[in-house]
Amino acid sequence: MGAGHSHSHGDGHSHGHDHHHPPADFGRAFAIGVVLNVIFVAVESIYGFISGSMALVADAGHNLSDVLSLLLAWGASALARRAPSQRFTYGLKSSTILAAMANAGLLLVALGAILFETIHRFFDPAPVAGVTMVIVAAIGIAINTATALLFMRGRKHDLNIRGAFLHMAADALVSAGVVVAGIAIIVTGQQWIDPLTSLIIVLVIAWGTWGLLRDSVKMGLLAVPENIEEGAVRSYLEGLSGVSAVHDLHIWPMSTTETALTAHLVMPDGHDAAIGQDNFLSKIASELAHNYRIGHTTIQIEATPYCESCEI
Repeated sequence: MGAGHSHSHGDGHSHGHDHHHPPADFGRAFAIGVVLNVIFVAVESIYGFISGSMALVADAGHNLSDVLSLLLAWGASALARRAPSQRFTYGLKSSTILAAMANAGLLLVALGAILFETIHRFFDPAPVAGVTMVIVAAIGIAINTATALLFMRGRKHDLNIRGAFLHMAADALVSAGVVVAGIAIIVTGQQWIDPLTSLIIVLVIAWGTWGLLRDSVKMGLLAVPENIEEGAVRSYLEGLSGVSAVHDLHIWPMSTTETALTAHLVMPDGHDAAIGQDNFLSKIASELAHNYRIGHTTIQIEATPYCESCEI
């Protein structure tokens, strides 16, 4: 917002909410996903060390971070549903953004530990039980695929759920890579295939982690969400009947699933008429929600032409 304006403000002001896609409750899906993955992490870690497979250990470390990620996302999802209070007037919706940042940090820690051991294995290869690798990783494919399916129905309307779905689907692909590595070791007897596979897994996780970290930091800095074009929203508002200018337009994420907007519309000719129309501002809020998925809209109407050079 600008610090001040020398021109007067009109009395038209509206705050609109439109929740045409209320966040679904995926508590049961989170619970099942956490239990399945905790069991698999334990099995994969034990057999990874027994078989000497760094690829299995790397995948187990990744799956452990997935468990923590699911727990964080689950907790943040629950906090985001809490009602606003006098202290937290938006509620705790932004906890989902903090959870995304925390998930990125956990993944970076796991990556560092796995990478250290992987590099060590390159210089000091150890015998690997290829058959064990194949069997355990195949179980991983089944569990990660089943977990991904739990979130499939919500992936189109909830960014958090879409992230969970894509993350688990990617894990299934990583486990498939471990299966291929195990088969290659059985066929060729080359032990270096195991740390090489582990390194590839680390690179795949690093790529996804970078995207998660970048997006969560952008949200933390209140950047316009990726799926919204600020220029398109501005053009829509400027094209409204009676609007001569739009200023102080701000679009920011309230959480990973909800977006807010504030804007000043200059309407020198139609100001009084606009105020008299009950549906004028509510129509704007509704169209912003349906066309741009902006659910929290605050619009202020001004009668005096906007003077950019008058801003302090």
